Amino acid sequence: QVKASLADNIAQGQALSGPDVGRAEVLHTALFHRVRDFFETFDALLMPVTQVSPFPIEQEYPTEIAGVEQPDYLSWMRSAYLISATGSPALSVPAGFTAGGLPVGLQIVGPHHADLLVLQLGHAFERATGHGRRRPDLG
Repeated sequence: QVKASLADNIAQGQALSGPDVGRAEVLHTALFHRVRDFFETFDALLMPVTQVSPFPIEQEYPTEIAGVEQPDYLSWMRSAYLISATGSPALSVPAGFTAGGLPVGLQIVGPHHADLLVLQLGHAFERATGHGRRRPDLG
C-alpha cells in the first residue's frame, strides 16, 4: 500500500509515451550541460536543502510557498531533486535553526566527480560554524 500522492506520480509516469520520455531526456541532457557550464565558472553551489522550514508532521507537504502553489508532494522539494537529476555530488549539512528552533540545512553541490571537494567543503562549514554539534532547545 502506498500513499495517494505516490500512486498519482506512478500513474503519471506510466501514462508517458515514448515521445514524452524522449523529450524528457532531451531536457535532462540540457540540464546536465547547464550545470556543467555553471561549474566551469564556480567551484561549488551552496543552497538551502528545501524551500521551506520544517512543517507539521500531520501535513503531507506545503501546498503553497511564497504565494506559489505546490501542486504535488515533489514540488516543495524541487531544489533537492533537481540537483539529484544532474548527477552532481551533493551534501546536506546542518545550518542552524529557525527562530522557532526547527533545524535548517545547507546543500553543498559540486561538479561531476568532485565528491571529495563536496565533503571537504561540508567539513569546513561544520568546523567553521559548529552547527553540526548544536542541538535545538527542547525546553
